[in-house]
Amino acid sequence: MNILIIGRGGREHAIIWALQRHDASRRIYCAPGNAGTAELATNVDIGEMEFARLVSFARDNAIDLVVVGPDDPLAAGIVDAFEEAGIPVYGPRRNAAEIEGSKIFMKNLLHKYEIPTAQYAAFTDYEAAQAYLDTQPVPIVIKADGLAAGKGVTVCFTREEAHHALRNTMLNKSFGAAGDKVVIEEFLQGQEMSILAFVDGETVRPMPPAQDHKPVFDGDQGPNTGGMGTYSPLPHIPKSVVDEAIETIVRPTARAMVAEGRPFCGVLFAGLMITEDGPKTIEFNARFGDPETQVVLPRLETDLLDIFLASLNGELDKVDIRWSRDAAVCVVLASEGYPGSYAKGLPIQGLEQIKESDGLIFHAGTLSEGDKVLTNGGRVLGIVGRGADIAQARDKAYAAAERITFEGKFNRTDIAAKAVR
Repeated sequence: MNILIIGRGGREHAIIWALQRHDASRRIYCAPGNAGTAELATNVDIGEMEFARLVSFARDNAIDLVVVGPDDPLAAGIVDAFEEAGIPVYGPRRNAAEIEGSKIFMKNLLHKYEIPTAQYAAFTDYEAAQAYLDTQPVPIVIKADGLAAGKGVTVCFTREEAHHALRNTMLNKSFGAAGDKVVIEEFLQGQEMSILAFVDGETVRPMPPAQDHKPVFDGDQGPNTGGMGTYSPLPHIPKSVVDEAIETIVRPTARAMVAEGRPFCGVLFAGLMITEDGPKTIEFNARFGDPETQVVLPRLETDLLDIFLASLNGELDKVDIRWSRDAAVCVVLASEGYPGSYAKGLPIQGLEQIKESDGLIFHAGTLSEGDKVLTNGGRVLGIVGRGADIAQARDKAYAAAERITFEGKFNRTDIAAKAVR
């Protein structure tokens, strides 16, 4: 089996690890990959958005399955390109990936099908958005409509902060063209929860829930990032609440996409808030989350390839998907300055000291130079500890994280602390 994984981050490293753990004879390529994926697969120097080159590579190398990791190529129609070339590909088509590519589309879909979410209004005109903002209570949330690497959301606790965020998003183009349109949304309070699900049309097979930590600093302080750490399962959230979220949000959304002529095939990722009124939708993503994938896939006991192939054959409902009862905690090691500007090309020490029994290391922003591994991104590594419970997994993750060093390294020290308490 020849498999091509598209992407360069920790999510893609985790997908490759999950595929290889069941059958190391699989020939896996990763485009463009990182220093970690190079240890398990063959990296290919082709960017995620170079569709023609990726399709040509897949043809020339007899690729049996393509798996797309990141959001940008999905939103731009990479799945459509591979399907047109007759190459099996796992991920949603462009019209289905719009559930992540446009927050306005997503919010309108949920409103139309009465799926729980925060109250909102959408704007293309700055002055109109500004006038609406003045009528709303704070805290309030300003969201760029398009893709912004997980950073296009600003939670504003004062009216001054809200106007500043709106101005930055729509006028100063802090998130580029993603901020040409905005959603102004009611602030929801409660516990956050992520539910990823394998979806094939109306068939939904949920994965165990996880919880991400978006703000860059301890205590949920500072600007939002792509994610500073995750854990799974969530012992402090009852199963009844998880089941309610699946039945009132995830399954109805899959049905809504079919009804709209946009059937979803791939991983549908619901970002949720558990409020006093029950679960409500914060966002949907059209792919494996990062770093949620790094704690969910290590708990998967079924061969991931079986799930991918069943989905493409319309037989997802027939797969026996099994999950470990063990817990997993991921601590992200980041570069000083992230999510703003940061240095690259800094040597990383200590990687060779960590055995798999100590913790899993999923590379995110790294590259190889000779026998050295260098930093190449804001989020550099995800260190995953596994154990019988969250406390044990957390201790292992932090113990392994302390043994890895690079100039400017920092991480949150409170990942999964709520769950342990």
